[in-house]
Amino acid sequence: MTNPLITGKTRLLGVIGHPVEHSLSPLMHNAAIAQLGLDYAYLPFPIEPENLATAIAGFAAVGVVGFSVTIPHKQAIIPLLSEISPLAQAVGAVNTVSRQQNQWVGTNTDVEGFIAPLLTTYQQDWSQKVVVILGNGGAARAVVAGCHQLGFAEIHVVGRNSQKLQEFHSSWHNSSIAETLQVHTWDELVKLIPQANLLVNTTPVGMYPKVDASPLSTEEIGNLSPNAIAYDLIYIPQPTQFIQQAQKQGAIAIDGLEMLVQQGVAALKIWLQRENLPVDVMRQTLRSHLVACLG
Repeated sequence: MTNPLITGKTRLLGVIGHPVEHSLSPLMHNAAIAQLGLDYAYLPFPIEPENLATAIAGFAAVGVVGFSVTIPHKQAIIPLLSEISPLAQAVGAVNTVSRQQNQWVGTNTDVEGFIAPLLTTYQQDWSQKVVVILGNGGAARAVVAGCHQLGFAEIHVVGRNSQKLQEFHSSWHNSSIAETLQVHTWDELVKLIPQANLLVNTTPVGMYPKVDASPLSTEEIGNLSPNAIAYDLIYIPQPTQFIQQAQKQGAIAIDGLEMLVQQGVAALKIWLQRENLPVDVMRQTLRSHLVACLG
């Protein structure tokens, strides 16, 4: 469902990345815009890293209302913005930019997208809970910030490179997050997984087309509590091998599609300055597309 009528008053939104052809954001956002009957269009803009500053200046010149930011621009865009939210500052990445009073303002809605299904479906006191996060890249940063916001007692990040893990840990030293954050190499998983109330995969292992891969062996995930929640940020395929393994243990499963939808909802609220959005339409548009593409 897209806006059938582009007019002289149509306002522009979009997503920047390189590559950006694979992005599902235009489908989701244009479906919402059409449902609301608004005169907006959301376009994909493939922008090479060396053209980023020129592109952002061009967006200002043609009156772009706002845009999403994906790989590889989430960090590189920060110096080009007039203001970034404290949350984006903490995460060290911007995924949503809006035009406010002739200035570009950046924030990060990945955190809100990540915690939304945890808040709505599993309302509980997280302050006694333990989260184990697989991977220590950019996505892990948003998950750490989200878990801190929820009030987790312990946040454990697991990675394969001890130097990168130490850098990851030190990057939070100015934040209260440092008090609950611990980093571990992969060989410590055997003792961490049984403690996990929430287990999150932020690695790309298991993403289409390598659908038979999982970040964890059957033995490793075999120690997961049946009451735990397993959350995979990957949404293609559905379900991932990781999610299938966790479900065999009796764990509750969440895939990355809901995070994609909810971070998009949070961004649209900023751009359109309205609260009530057709979330179901956005979700169903993506589900239908994935079924049609992947069978």
